Amino acid sequence: MIATRLTDDEKQSLLDAAAACAMTPSGFLAHAALAAASDLTRTAAVVATEREVIAELFRLRRHLAQVGNNLNQVAKTLNSGADAPQVGAVLSAVHRAARRIDAFTQRQLDSQPRTS
Repeated sequence: MIATRLTDDEKQSLLDAAAACAMTPSGFLAHAALAAASDLTRTAAVVATEREVIAELFRLRRHLAQVGNNLNQVAKTLNSGADAPQVGAVLSAVHRAARRIDAFTQRQLDSQPRTS
């Protein structure tokens, strides 16, 4: 016997998928798991891709936090009436971060299967 723990959202996804295929949740889960196990190269590639996406999202989040911190420091300096000579560099970093997020998003959209 193999037991699986799912979050409420994961369980609902499983129930919805099983219903859409006119299968029991257990039957659907077994079928999907065996299909994944029968093509380990493809399954490993999907898992690796998901891990890469998650890792890049964490890197982007960390980068945005750093840029946001710099932007807050510039705003604090300017609000105090002081000069902030680094404002140009910080705004450039904001633009680079935005372009990086746009590029990442576009790569994800481009990698999605097309439906017609």
